[in-house]
Amino acid sequence: MAEEKKVVKKVAPKKTVTKKSTVSVTLVKSFYGRLPSHRATVTGLGLKRINHTVELVDTPEVRGMINKISYLLKIED
Repeated sequence: MAEEKKVVKKVAPKKTVTKKSTVSVTLVKSFYGRLPSHRATVTGLGLKRINHTVELVDTPEVRGMINKISYLLKIED
């Protein structure tokens, strides 16, 4: 008789949900006439017009985008 091996799946423990910090970004200068990569960064952050504010999750990727076009933005933690 052949013995069957039992397969045991390991399940990762559930992570506790912590409140993620956010950063509020407001476009205060126009992005017209800027470098194409800077215009794309403004759009990538979700900003559409002057005085438009968005709440973003504070990640290194978002911080890098903010640093790239910081001269166009007002940042609030």
